[in-house]
Amino acid sequence: MTRWLILILFVFQGFAVASQVKFIKHNDKNIPIIFEHFKQLPIFNLQLIFKNSGYIQDGDKPGQTYMLSKLLNEGTKKDGTTKFASKLESKAISLSVHNGFETFVLEISSLIEHKNEAIKLLNELLKDPNITDKTVSKLKTQQISTLKQKQTDFDYVSSAQLKSTMYKNTKLSFGSFGDIKKIKTITKADIKSRYENLLNINNLIIVGGGDISFENLQSLIKPTISILKDKQTTKPSFIDTNKTPIKKITTKPTKQAYIYFGSPFYLKHNSDQLHIAKVASFILGGSGFGSRLMEQIRVKRGLAYSAYSHISLNQTHSSFAGYMQTDTAKQEQAVKLVKDIIKNFTTNGATSDELEKAKKFLIGSTPLKTETFSQRQHKAFDLYYKGLPQNYDKTSLNLIKNLKLDELNSFIKNHKEINELFISIVTNEKSK
Repeated sequence: MTRWLILILFVFQGFAVASQVKFIKHNDKNIPIIFEHFKQLPIFNLQLIFKNSGYIQDGDKPGQTYMLSKLLNEGTKKDGTTKFASKLESKAISLSVHNGFETFVLEISSLIEHKNEAIKLLNELLKDPNITDKTVSKLKTQQISTLKQKQTDFDYVSSAQLKSTMYKNTKLSFGSFGDIKKIKTITKADIKSRYENLLNINNLIIVGGGDISFENLQSLIKPTISILKDKQTTKPSFIDTNKTPIKKITTKPTKQAYIYFGSPFYLKHNSDQLHIAKVASFILGGSGFGSRLMEQIRVKRGLAYSAYSHISLNQTHSSFAGYMQTDTAKQEQAVKLVKDIIKNFTTNGATSDELEKAKKFLIGSTPLKTETFSQRQHKAFDLYYKGLPQNYDKTSLNLIKNLKLDELNSFIKNHKEINELFISIVTNEKSK
C-alpha cells in the first residue's frame, strides 16, 4: 500500500460527521484543535498550522518562508533527504509542508496502524531539520531557476505584476517565491532564524483526527507540542491597496493578451454581510457561464475564452480581482468592457432573475463542499481562523435564501470601490 492509496481514501469519503473545535491543555495554554473522530476508514491525519507565519514574515528577504517550507521536505540533518523519505515510504506515511501569505502548515497522514511512527518522524524533523549550507544552496538554485522559468509563464507574470502594483511597497508586493536578487542573499542563518521564530506555540492551531479518539490523539501529540517554543504572539496588520489605480503593460513574445485586474474591496473577513458579498460576487463574475462578465465578454462578443472575477477576504487584506485572456488586437476593447460591466453593476445592481439563479446554485452546492473528512476539517478550520461560528454555513444559507433584491442591490451600490481598477497586461510589443 502506498501513500497514493491514502490520498484516494481521503477523497472518497462521504459521511456527514461534523468536525469540532476543542482545546488541548499544555502548561498554562489552551491550544485550539479542529478534531473529528472518523471511524469509517483506518486513517490518521494531523496538521500543525501556524497563523501569521506565512510569507508575511519574510521581512526584507522575500522568498525565505517558501524556501523554509521546501527545506522541511528535505528530511532531517541526520538522515538526509533520501533516507528520511524511505522511512516515510516504508510505512505509507505522507508528510508535506507548505505556506500561504498568513499561514505555515506541516501536515502528516498515515494509516491508523502507523500513527506512532508518523508522529515519531514528524518529531524527528521538527528537532533536526536539514538546515545545512549544502541544502540551502541547493534550494536557492532551485528557487531562482523556478522564478526564471516563470518569466515565460505569462499568466504568472501578469498576476505578479498586478500584485506588485496594487500593493507596492508592502509585504504583498512579492509573491511566495520571492525575488531573484533577494533570494541570492538568503543564508543558512536566515533560514535557521526564520525556523526558530516559526515554531511558536502561541500561533499554533491544530487540525487532526481520523480513526482515533480525542483522548488518544491528545496523548499522541503531546511530545510534538513540547518541541514548540513559547514566544510572543504575533498579530497581523491590515494591508491596504495603493490609492491610485494604474495600468501596467509588459511586453512578451505572445499572440494573446493576459489581462489581470483588481481593486480594493472594503469588507472585513468576518463581516455580517459575507452572504451578500458571496451572492454579488457569484453574479458578477464567479459563476462561470451565466455571470455578467462571461456573458458580456465571451458569449455576446467573443472577446475571450473565459472571464471571471472573485472577492478575497482575509485578515490581512481584502480585494476584488479577475482575469481574462484575449487577442492582443482586442485587449483595449476588452479592458474597456470590463470597466463598463463593473460600473453598470455597481450603478444598477443585479436583476431578480440573477438573484434567484444565484440562490439556487449556492444553496444547492454549498453542502457538497463538506462531504469528505478533509473538506469538513478544512471548513471548520477556516471558520475558526476567521472568527466565525461553526454553524456559519447553515446560517449563511438561510440568509441567502431570504435575501431580498433591494438588500442585495443596496450592498452592491455601496461598494463602488471595485471600479478603482488596477490593470496588468502582458502583451506583445506591437499592441503595447
